[in-house]
Amino acid sequence: MTGNPPFAVCPADDLASAVAGRVEKGARFCGLFARPDGSGLRLMAVVSCHGTLAAEEAILPPGQRRYRSLTPEIPAAGWYERELHDLFGIEPEGHPRLDPLVLPRGPGTEAPCPGSGRTVAPIEPDLRPLPAHVRGEGVFTIPYGPVRSGVFESVEYLVETTGEDIPHLRTRVFYKHRGLQARAVGLDTGDGALLAERMEGVASVAHAIAYATAVERVAGVAVPEAAQLVRVVHAELERIANHLDTMVRHTEGAGQAVAYACLSHHKERVQRLRAQLCGSRFGRGVVVPGGVAGPLRLDADRFRESLRTLAQAIDKDTRRLMGTPSFVDRLRGTGVLSHDDARRFAVVGPVGRASGLDEDVRLSRPYSAYGHLGHRPTAPVEGGDALARQTVRLAEIGGSFHLVRQAVDLLDGRSGPEVWRAPVEGASGPGLGWAETPQGETLVLVELVEGRLVRWHDRSAGFQNLAAFAAAFPKDILTDFAFIEASFGISVAGVAS
Repeated sequence: MTGNPPFAVCPADDLASAVAGRVEKGARFCGLFARPDGSGLRLMAVVSCHGTLAAEEAILPPGQRRYRSLTPEIPAAGWYERELHDLFGIEPEGHPRLDPLVLPRGPGTEAPCPGSGRTVAPIEPDLRPLPAHVRGEGVFTIPYGPVRSGVFESVEYLVETTGEDIPHLRTRVFYKHRGLQARAVGLDTGDGALLAERMEGVASVAHAIAYATAVERVAGVAVPEAAQLVRVVHAELERIANHLDTMVRHTEGAGQAVAYACLSHHKERVQRLRAQLCGSRFGRGVVVPGGVAGPLRLDADRFRESLRTLAQAIDKDTRRLMGTPSFVDRLRGTGVLSHDDARRFAVVGPVGRASGLDEDVRLSRPYSAYGHLGHRPTAPVEGGDALARQTVRLAEIGGSFHLVRQAVDLLDGRSGPEVWRAPVEGASGPGLGWAETPQGETLVLVELVEGRLVRWHDRSAGFQNLAAFAAAFPKDILTDFAFIEASFGISVAGVAS
C-alpha cells in the first residue's frame, strides 16, 4: 500500500457505529487518535483489512468535549479513549471505566492538548489509589510496583485478589510518561528520527523505520534499494535480541541457571554484532528519513560467519531448553489469552500469533525490502499460553536469521557506488507509517510543515497488547505473574510515551 489511508468524515456521535461496522466485516482496529483542528478537535480511527489501512474521521467542534464511546462495541478502543481523556480532556460517553492512563490529572487541571501550540502549566499527577473493582469478603488489593526488585521499568499493577487467584488486574503506566508528543513539535525530520528511536529503546530500529516511512510518504520519495536492505538487517537483528531477552526472563523466573547464562550470552553476542555493524548496540543512528546513514561496517564474509555460529549456538541451546520438562511445564497453560480475547483487543505481534491471529505487517503491508525478500510467515498457533508465545518467538528467530542472510547476500552482490538516502527536506503534509517491531505492529502519524514536525504520535505494539494483559489472568495465581509478564514482552516506555 502506498500513500495515506482513504478516510471518511462522519459526525462525532456516528464514529463508533462507523468503525464497529468495519470491524464486524473483518477489519482489525488499529487505533484512535486526535489532533487539534482549528479551535476544534479531529478524531481519527484507523483499521486494517486485507493488507490495507482505512480511516474514519470525526470533528468535535469548538466547545464540544463529549462523543459517543467506541469501547462498548470495540473493547480494543478502551485504552485509546482513556489516553485521549488524559491528554485532550474529551469524554467518551458510555466508557465502562475511565481511569487515568498516561497522565492522571488532578481535579480542575487543564489537559495539555499536544499539538495545539499552547503552553500548559506544570501538571501535578494525581497519585491517589484507584477504587477497588472487586468486592467481597477477604478481597484485598496488592499494589505491585512501580519500583520492583531487579531491572524493571516503572509500572504499577493493582492486583485485586482473595489470596492466590487474580480475578482482576489493573495497570498504571503513567510513571513512564515523558510527553514525547509535545517534545516533537518544532523538530526537523532528522531530529525527529532521534526522538523516534528513543521512544522504546528495545525497538529503536523498528520505531525509526516507522517514523521514517511516514516522513517519506509525505515527501513522496522512494528509499534506495540498498538502504532498504540495510534497514532489514538491523531490524531483524533487533528482533532476535528481543526474543532472546524474553526467553532470558523466562529462564530467570524458572530458576534455569544454565539456560539463563547461555541465552544471556547469546543476546550479548547479538548486541555486540550490532555494534560492529553501525557503532551502536541498539542500532541507533542507522535509520534516517529517506534511507540510512551508510553501509554496513562489517565485511560480508565475516558477517556471514558470525551469523552462522550465532544461529547454530542459539538453536542448540534453545532446543535443550525446550526439552527440559520442568521448564516447559512452567509455561504450559500459564497466562492463556483466548483467540476471542485476542480478537476483541486486536492484539498484535507474537502475542496475537500465539492466540491464532496471523497478521504480520512485514507480509500484509510490506515496507523496506520485505516486499521482495523471501520472508517465511510464522504460522499462528492456538494455545494462547506463555508456551505458545515462546514457540512463536523461537520460530521468528529462525526467520530473522534467514532474512538477514538474504539481505547480506543481495548487498554483497551489488556493484558500483550506492546512494544511501533520498532527500526529504522541506516536505509538508500528513503521513502514516508502520513497522513490525519485535512486539508487533507500531503505527506512526506525522504532520510536517516545511520539513518541521507539527504533530508526531507513535502508537507502539505494547499499547495495543498491554490492554489485553489482564485478560490472560483469570485462571492463574500470583506466582504465575512473572511468566505472563515476560511472555507478553512489553516495553512500558512505548506504552506511556
